[in-house]
Amino acid sequence: MAANQDKVRVLIVGAAGRDFHDFNTFWRNDARYEVVAFTAAQIPDIDGRTYPAELCGERYPNGIPIEPEEKLTELIKKHKVDQVTMAYSDLPYAEVMHKAAIANAAGADFRINGHAHTMLKSTKPVIAVCAVRTGCGKSQTSRAVTNVLKAMGKRVAAIRHPMPYGDLTKQICQRFGQLSDMDLHKCTIEEREEYEPHIAAGNVIFAGVDYERILREAEKEADVILWDGGNNDMSFYRPDLYIVVADPHRPGHEIAYYPGETNARMADIVVINKCDTAEAKNIEIVENNIKRINPTAKIIRAESPVTVDDPAAIKGKRVLVVEDGPTLTHGEMRIGAAHVAATAHGAAKLVDPRPYAVGTIKATYEKYSHMEEILPAMGYGDKQMSELEATINAADCDLVLIGTPIDLAKLLKINKPTMRVRYELAGAATEALAPEIQRVVG
Repeated sequence: MAANQDKVRVLIVGAAGRDFHDFNTFWRNDARYEVVAFTAAQIPDIDGRTYPAELCGERYPNGIPIEPEEKLTELIKKHKVDQVTMAYSDLPYAEVMHKAAIANAAGADFRINGHAHTMLKSTKPVIAVCAVRTGCGKSQTSRAVTNVLKAMGKRVAAIRHPMPYGDLTKQICQRFGQLSDMDLHKCTIEEREEYEPHIAAGNVIFAGVDYERILREAEKEADVILWDGGNNDMSFYRPDLYIVVADPHRPGHEIAYYPGETNARMADIVVINKCDTAEAKNIEIVENNIKRINPTAKIIRAESPVTVDDPAAIKGKRVLVVEDGPTLTHGEMRIGAAHVAATAHGAAKLVDPRPYAVGTIKATYEKYSHMEEILPAMGYGDKQMSELEATINAADCDLVLIGTPIDLAKLLKINKPTMRVRYELAGAATEALAPEIQRVVG
């Protein structure tokens, strides 16, 4: 810290989620520190905004600017930053240390806050569902947990990891109890993918920016709080049962990504999902890694069967496969549920979407070059949703097979036949989870 400074000047490197939560719970009211800026990554169009004064507290009457992460070195020097703190998820360890190197080279310390500083305590039992990577199957595991709790007669409030893509002052605390609430809150595709399955199952789900306020609102109408995590982030709430989902389609990632390994080490239960479509040797790799780093965790091997309404309609067709966006992009998956279904049911050809991609969809392929026979359902705003629609409609195919958690055809005007792919956690895994849930909830 410079000799003429009274406070440690902090820059928070984030992606509009964990960074805001860490600020709210740790940095906002600690007079030893002054947060000079956030940076943004992963999510389009987050930078250039301001974290609003309504959320900043009295120490930041003008709010806090959100800048692009590409300017990190410039920002450190401009604001005379003492500490850079990283607060976002699903990063390979090499990328985390690249950020540390940039910060250190510019003269700043580099830190990552642990859960003791950021987890909030609930007055109700909390079950957290997290993962070692994005796209492991957290949401279907959360739905299975909810089904167990409802069968016990418990009122459940699900709370989703933040996705504040709109006006932050209008997203402080959001409650979704019916499908029309998503229209009311002008939800993006990414938000709908997480909220709609809960609502359709009769669950109430909360989300937003201020997770202390969200928790207190949820506690008013629930016996149990279910934390439905995002990416591979740690829980925002102190859990009584920590369930972490791993993916044998990406063996080794459970010990190679931040904070996925942190979750794996903290877990009470590790669900190794998708065992019905993964190679046996890869399942063993994941299981052995979990046993090595967390020998007390209960391991449950789970299946995630993929179903379609009309398998015969896929056979012999030229199929455009559309999958969950974040799972393919920073989740680095090369296939998804729709790809599995198309292959299993005899599609004649998987159409390459790349020649038809426009705008930010085309840019997404340039950034994430591992994607080939799959189209990520990117939809972080109206413009991107329009570009996704244009890409699908331009594709020369017989059928659009949609592997997103929502009915994308209801949001976009698609000019060719579509079919949804569904997937839920198989019953055996739910049965294995039930006694563990009953033990902590009673």
